[in-house]
Amino acid sequence: MASRKRGLPRDNGEPDGPASKHVKPADKRHVAALILARGGSKGIPLKNIKMLAGVPLIGWVLRAALDSECFDSVWVSTDHDEIEKVAKAWGAKVHRRTPEVSRDSSTSLETIQEFIRLNPEVDIVCNIQATSPCLHPRHLKEALDMIKKQSFDSVFSVVRRHQFRWQEVKKGSGEPTKPLNLDPSNRPRRQDWNGELCENGSFYITKRELIEKGVLQGGNKISYYEMLPEYSVDIDVDIDWPVAEQRVLRYGYFGRETPEVVRLTFCKVSGCLTEGRIFLSKSGEEMLSINTRDTTGIRMLQKEDVEVVLLTCSEDPVAQSMADQLKKRTGCDVIDVGEEPLDVLRPMVEKKKLQWKDVAYMGNDKPDVNCLNMAGLSAVPGDAPVVAINASKYTCHNVGGKGAMREFAEHILLQKQKNLNNSLCLRCTFFCG
Repeated sequence: MASRKRGLPRDNGEPDGPASKHVKPADKRHVAALILARGGSKGIPLKNIKMLAGVPLIGWVLRAALDSECFDSVWVSTDHDEIEKVAKAWGAKVHRRTPEVSRDSSTSLETIQEFIRLNPEVDIVCNIQATSPCLHPRHLKEALDMIKKQSFDSVFSVVRRHQFRWQEVKKGSGEPTKPLNLDPSNRPRRQDWNGELCENGSFYITKRELIEKGVLQGGNKISYYEMLPEYSVDIDVDIDWPVAEQRVLRYGYFGRETPEVVRLTFCKVSGCLTEGRIFLSKSGEEMLSINTRDTTGIRMLQKEDVEVVLLTCSEDPVAQSMADQLKKRTGCDVIDVGEEPLDVLRPMVEKKKLQWKDVAYMGNDKPDVNCLNMAGLSAVPGDAPVVAINASKYTCHNVGGKGAMREFAEHILLQKQKNLNNSLCLRCTFFCG
């Protein structure tokens, strides 16, 4: 599932070199990705599995690691049952750490050392920070090539910062401060200064023998992998969350099969456009309530030439009986998809000569799982059951019948705009050199 669950040319610019003659061939060394995710976060409780832009925080880095296809194994090290469940749902193995390395005072190094003791087959560890949701597969592949092809012993990620630093002095001491990395009488312009390289905490790749010696960054050959600022997102405190969500929606990795432009959107009526309640009139008529925010979301998509089709099923006779009213209200075709929507929708997608990566799907329960998996963009309301959440690529903040469809529509259109911007950048690079 994680492989379901985007970049510029190589950031680092390092040329590939020959593999070392003094190590095992690269294809024989076991490379493990390891994400540390303790349950006792003090700033944000269970931060590692808190939803960020519709995905558990740890899911962003797990998807990047798994889709990079450069690891022999992908692990999450945790001491918490709920984190373990999420890790396994996203396709990772779990290292259940001992109490000795689960304390507030425990270091990352201690946990990684325990991991390699329990997994003697591992030769290289890539420690990926769970709090780096804009990490992409290519970052990991290119950095790992520096170990496997250029014989570096350890590689870590950095970002270039243009910040002037001053020496800290004790408050109230009256001592003067002094500049640490600039001449105040000759302050350089940003474009005339290369800046400084700072760790961004996204990942640290280290050979086993160094970890055993108590070192994550070291060896005879140590190097860095430079990431662009837009991908260097690190969540430390709660105030970072809304900022990080906006960054992730623009620069996060959404999986291999992402639509260039969504042409067709399917949306279940029951549980997505409705909140699960049926209203009874005094005369005994059954009625549904649909939120105007959601119908506005549908019109937003239609205005951008995205066809929207509403789906009902035999288990929802009220919605079926109101198909004509739904069509009149929304301008959408309404079709019955039965117990297995994919059986009905697959021929429709083929008839329209579309690929599933150009399709968006919003569902809310187990029968929708296959379509949620197939679609290029898929979503569920915030109150959907776990089986549907695990299959979708985006989990809405809003619940069914209360703006979830509007939220998904905005997400679809944001991805369209992002792809348009990327295309313009590529065209500019081609024509302008």
